[in-house]
Amino acid sequence: MKDIDILKYLYRLVFVTSLSVMMIACSQTTTPIKTMDYVDLDRFMGDWYVIANIPTFIEKGAHNAIESYRMNDDGTIATTFSFHQDSYEGERKVYNPTGFVKNKNTNAEWGMRFIWPIKADYRIVYVDPQYTQTIIGRNARDYVWIMARTSTIPEDDYNSLVKLIKEQGYDISQLNRVPQKW
Repeated sequence: MKDIDILKYLYRLVFVTSLSVMMIACSQTTTPIKTMDYVDLDRFMGDWYVIANIPTFIEKGAHNAIESYRMNDDGTIATTFSFHQDSYEGERKVYNPTGFVKNKNTNAEWGMRFIWPIKADYRIVYVDPQYTQTIIGRNARDYVWIMARTSTIPEDDYNSLVKLIKEQGYDISQLNRVPQKW
């Protein structure tokens, strides 16, 4: 392995470890966020375009962000999060955390592991009956994601989703739209 490849690997490892530690540290709160009563995991799998978010530090400047889920044979969820950094032509970034369903009764509470053994809080706050729009949140109300099966959604739908986020106790002034152009 070349020295530059080793440095890139070490940088990514430190970066992902730091992100995971920060997400765990920020996930402690007294009032759990309200999640869906039940999520059909088979219907939830697939590609989701990130429409808006309160971003983690790795997501700042993300363009064409997509989160993809695939159920593994062992019940974990293979996740691919990809985007272009700072512009549509920017460097493509790809992360592959593993999802773990923590609440098997609802399937709405997950742990998302970027690096072993840390699992960050990940909650399915809302998914519409057609499984075309979703809100992913966290108990700490520090990060949130509005995602859809399409790269754009009607403005009325967006406003309704933002209202749901606000009702969950988020500061929606921190919400950013993620540029999508396909």
